Amino acid sequence: MSVIASTSGTSTSGTSTGGGRTGPYTISEVAALTGLSAHTLRWYERIGLMPHVDRSHTGQRRFTPRDLDWLAFVGKLRLTGMPVADMVRYAELVRAGDHTREERRELLEATRRDVLARVTELQDTLAVLDVKIAHYGTVCGGTPS
Repeated sequence: MSVIASTSGTSTSGTSTGGGRTGPYTISEVAALTGLSAHTLRWYERIGLMPHVDRSHTGQRRFTPRDLDWLAFVGKLRLTGMPVADMVRYAELVRAGDHTREERRELLEATRRDVLARVTELQDTLAVLDVKIAHYGTVCGGTPS
């Protein structure tokens, strides 16, 4: 089971690895697959946002499909606007084990409430834009959209 499936209730199977490859992946391959820079991946590891990443005998990072699933989930959290500190806290809770499930759920629920508020705000903003666009369509002799 992927980290995402075990921590968030959803899975991103097939979305992060592409081509069915099972790894290990180098940092440059992960950067290409995720769109994140190698610098960002190292920073995620340094601040505790990434779980332990295995290393080769030469010290190079070796990412697994599970790591890619985690990065896909972190990407979704970023899109929600969740602060990095909260994402790090969530990662810490995951590493702490099953007894933190309630706290993880609460953190995700708070983020969900924030996202819903933003969606409502954006819908209101979209309605204002639609009114203005219709106005300009009429004033400029065009047809309202």
